[in-house]
Amino acid sequence: MIQLTTHMRILVAIEPADFRKGIDGLAGLCRARLNQDPFQGTVFVFRNRRATAIKILVYDGQGFWLCQKRLSKGRFPFWPQSVTATTRRLEAHQLTVLLSGGDPTAAQGVPQWRQLDA
Repeated sequence: MIQLTTHMRILVAIEPADFRKGIDGLAGLCRARLNQDPFQGTVFVFRNRRATAIKILVYDGQGFWLCQKRLSKGRFPFWPQSVTATTRRLEAHQLTVLLSGGDPTAAQGVPQWRQLDA
């Protein structure tokens, strides 16, 4: 089972993906277009052209997980835009908001705590 934690690196692909692709096709997309290694445990989030579905690809150390959510009605209203970047980083709570059909940029969360050296 996949559990989102605050320590996970979550990248949202800016460009829509061909949803006929499975695990191998999306892993290849991570390497070729996003310049990322899919075996590093990063959570990759893709959407289709019509913005009605999202796929999540993640490697857990033993194998890949591929999850898909397709809306029964409507579209995902938010998706990051960029002329130069291929991905956008999200926090775990922002991904939860995105999967619920909300705007993750409006999600307020507490800053991640990091211990400071004295």
